[in-house]
Parts: sequence; structure tokens; C-alpha cells
Amino acid sequence: MTSGVDHVAIIGGGFAGSLLAINLVRHGGPRATLIERSATRLARGVAYSAAHAEHLLNVRAGNMSALRDDPDHFVRWLQARGAGDGRTFVPRRVYGDYLRDLLMETIAADPTRLTLVSGEVVALARDGARYRLDLAEGDALTADVAVLALGNLPPHTPPGIDPGRLPEGCYREDPWAGDVAAGLTERDSVLLVGSGLTAIDAALLLDSSGFGGRIVAVSRRGLAPRRHAETPPVTPLRERPATSLSGLVRHVRCAAAEQGWRAAVDSLRPVTQRMWAAADDETRARFLRHLRPYWDVHRHRLAPSIAARVDTLVEAGRLSIAGGKLVRVEADGDGARVDWRPRGTDRVATLRVARIVNCTGPQGDLLRSREPLIRQLLATGMIRPDALRIGLDVDAQSHVVAADGRVDDRFYCIGPMTRGGLWEVVAVPDLRQQNWDLARRLAHAQWVGGEGL
Repeated sequence: MTSGVDHVAIIGGGFAGSLLAINLVRHGGPRATLIERSATRLARGVAYSAAHAEHLLNVRAGNMSALRDDPDHFVRWLQARGAGDGRTFVPRRVYGDYLRDLLMETIAADPTRLTLVSGEVVALARDGARYRLDLAEGDALTADVAVLALGNLPPHTPPGIDPGRLPEGCYREDPWAGDVAAGLTERDSVLLVGSGLTAIDAALLLDSSGFGGRIVAVSRRGLAPRRHAETPPVTPLRERPATSLSGLVRHVRCAAAEQGWRAAVDSLRPVTQRMWAAADDETRARFLRHLRPYWDVHRHRLAPSIAARVDTLVEAGRLSIAGGKLVRVEADGDGARVDWRPRGTDRVATLRVARIVNCTGPQGDLLRSREPLIRQLLATGMIRPDALRIGLDVDAQSHVVAADGRVDDRFYCIGPMTRGGLWEVVAVPDLRQQNWDLARRLAHAQWVGGEGL
């Protein structure tokens, strides 16, 4: 293991944090303490704890093993329970059960190596050669290495909406809340702000909860996620296909014409992080501004059964997806009047809705976060936003970059908050690789396998 490192504190016990703890034990690394403030989110995170029965993974089970060196691990777990095979799109709740089982099995195999702490870390600071972590409950602990595994930040309130000026219950910040349809009738309309995967989750939840009214999803471009389909084996790219965004678009269009858009997009997976790393901040900003919405809907797809349900809602006139911009949102009785400008027009349309649900998806702007730990770390200069303010600034080895640009070689961040440096670090295959790399470095195991040569 890394010289002088006996104890690693992992702040956040969702997918990324739990998997790092598991890998540290598996690779014979330092002992670990995994700190999570919500018992229901332990090992599951928001993605797999807030899901409902009808919410499925958007990747087939065959590519969802948590263990990089055992690609069939999840499939064997499923088959042992008669819950599917490698081609199955599994309910997200089931995947959460799998992750929790894996964590509990790891602890049971060696209880001295991995400790769970229930609590919220509100402050982190250097204490000599170690780190001191203060918990909201008044306790504290120290560690040689600190790892932030904070998951995604909750979505910001969309521009034009002031929840304090709307009737109680009209605006819903949590699109996965089980009572999102409470009090609604079939005569009501619901506005979903956003039209991506989060909006699809919310629409299905409203439908499953018995809501029979109209659902309108509005986003800047009105793009909705595409569906998965059976495709021939994809030949992954080994080299970056283009050095400019326009060249990349041309490449994808040509490849799509030859082999279909799904294969064209999937072939980029091995080189996506390299393309992002090679791009300067201006190019990255242009990608986020102009291409990200198109990338998201083609890259992050719907299970076929989910896409079929969405089609049914659309064909029945109960769900519509539109491009546009909110202009004004005002209270109107026990609901809201929403003025919005449809994309490509100068006219303003009006909706009267009983409920507005924030489906804009997770955000990464640290400067707008209300999380006590993030605010403390910003105030003390231990962290800073990345250049595009979509996450936390890290280097290529996941070390946190401080406000003054310096790097502490024992302070790390993993998971979606490192998207500014890696971009593709939200799906299980990418998180799995990031966890594997860090765990093996902390355990000094990369030298054993020759990876460091």
C-alpha cells in the first residue's frame, strides 16, 4: 500500500464511495472508514435508492458488474436469484440491492478492514500529516487519506421560478418523490422542467401513481432520450477520430450513415475521456453549449420497454415534449400560470398547471451549493470549481486541486463531481474504472500487476 497510509476516510457511501471501500479491501489496501449520512442511500446512492419499481437501468445487466476484474459478477448475482440474465434491463432498485449485498459481504469477510459510520461530515481540515473530519453530531475522526465521494449535487431551481411565491406543493424539487402525484386529478396539468432521463422518470412515476392528466415536458431544445436497440458488435475506436468539434460531428455523421447512430456513438466510448482531456477550456465550453444535449440523448438511452411506455403516453396525448424557454411563472389559485416561449418563435404561450417538477437533472456548480462541507472546503481554499463550473477541479489521478492550484497527494475526489476533468464519469463502467485505479494506487497494487511499468 501507499507508504505511510494506514487509514482512508471516504466521505459519501453511495455507489462510488462504497465501491472504493470494497476495492480497497479486495486489493489488500489500507483500512477504510465509509461515512454516509443517509442509511437508505448506503451503497445505493440517489440513483438506486430513490428509484421506483418501474425505473429500469438504461444499460443491460451484462455491462453492469461493479467489479472491473469480474465482468460477469452482476449477471451471476441476478441468475442466482432468477432475476434475469446479461440482456436484461434490470430495475434500478434491484441493482441497489446488488451493491448493498456486495458491500455487506465485503464487511463480513473482514470486519476489521472496513468500518461504516452513519453521519454527516461538515468540516475537513489538515491536522498535521493527517486529516481531521468533524461530523454534524459532534464526533470527529482522523485519517491519512481523505476521499470525497459526494455524488451529484441536487438540481438548481430553474430560472424564472421562485418557489416561495407559489402555492404550497405546487413546485416540487424532487422528481422522484413518491407523493409527486398527491392531490392531482385527471383535469390537472403538470409541467416537467427538462426533457431528459429525469423527466422520463417523473412522467412514468406520475402515470404509475394514477395521475391521468396532461404532462408537458419543456427544455431548451425539446430533445428526449433515444431508445436502445439490438445492434451488431461495435468496433471501438483506438485513436481520437478528430481534433475539432466540427470534425467530430462529421465523423459521427459518416459513421452513423454506415453503421447506424448507436454504433457510431458507442464506438467513441474508449476515447471519450481522451478527447475531453485533449480539448482546451474554450472547446469544452462550446461542446457544453452546443452539443451536450444531443450527446446526452444519444449516449444515455432508454430501455426498450420504457421507451414503449413513453410512446404510449405521447400517442394518447397525455405527454408532450417541447423546446422552449420559461419566461414567467406566477401563482394562479392553487397552481401556477406559466408563460413560455416555444423554440424558434417570438410568441409567448401560456400554460396553467397544478404542479411544476424540477427535472433539470443534477448540477455541479459548487458556488451555488448549500452543502455545509462544500461551503467549508470552498471557504478554506481546499477545493475550487473546475474551469467550467460543472464539478470540482481535480488532476488526472483524481487529486483535488486547491484554490491556489496546489495538489495534496492524499486528498482525492471520485465520482460525478470529477466530470470537469474526465467528462464521462457518470456511468457504471467509467466509475468502475476510476475506483479500480485509485484503489490499486492506494494499495500499491498497480505495481504488482505491472500497471505502473
